[in-house]
Amino acid sequence: MVAGLLLLTIGFVALGVWQVERRAWKHALIAAVDTRAYAAPVTAPGAALWPLIDASSDAYRRIRVSGRFLYGHDTLVRAVTDLGAGYWVMTPLDTGSFVVLVNRGFVPLDKRDTVAAAPSGRVTVTGLLRISQPGGAFLRDNDPAGGLWYSRDVAAIARARAIAPIAPYFIDADGALDRPDGPVGGLTVIRFADNHGAYAVTWFGMALLCLWGMRHVLRASRPS
Repeated sequence: MVAGLLLLTIGFVALGVWQVERRAWKHALIAAVDTRAYAAPVTAPGAALWPLIDASSDAYRRIRVSGRFLYGHDTLVRAVTDLGAGYWVMTPLDTGSFVVLVNRGFVPLDKRDTVAAAPSGRVTVTGLLRISQPGGAFLRDNDPAGGLWYSRDVAAIARARAIAPIAPYFIDADGALDRPDGPVGGLTVIRFADNHGAYAVTWFGMALLCLWGMRHVLRASRPS
């Protein structure tokens, strides 16, 4: 009995320490992302840098790129925002050396069939670098053949639209290109779950309960 409680105590303490370490890592990540998202924009990574792109070091980096939007290649991805339910409007931008998907912003459900066309001519897009979201959403797989998209899966959208060469990331555009009848940009929510402190308290609390149990067992086993 005592040996089992001791093993449980060690296990719970290890889990608590792990959550403390995760909390420190998460806070460092949040600080780094905040710095990237509000820094001066840098040039969007070209093909030579694509193999080096990583979520931990590049997600939400503020970038800028120039090119021409490809007319008639919009992809609507289901979304829920502070403005309600609707769609993200993903439009490919041809930079001349590669194509990058740009999330032009949000449109409500009733605007699905009347999405305003992207600006014509050469434009400059500033926004946040986002990592591709393969597969779909929870319990909802993307259906390219049916035109149903639940996540911004860059590679799958590129295949469905026959677009190449495609950057492995997409850009959440800010509101600079917004028009009265067009998608609303700049709605990126930068939010990370941070429950590690509560989890750590729970595991350490369980360890204390096990220690209390060990004390109770040992006292009960002593001869009177």
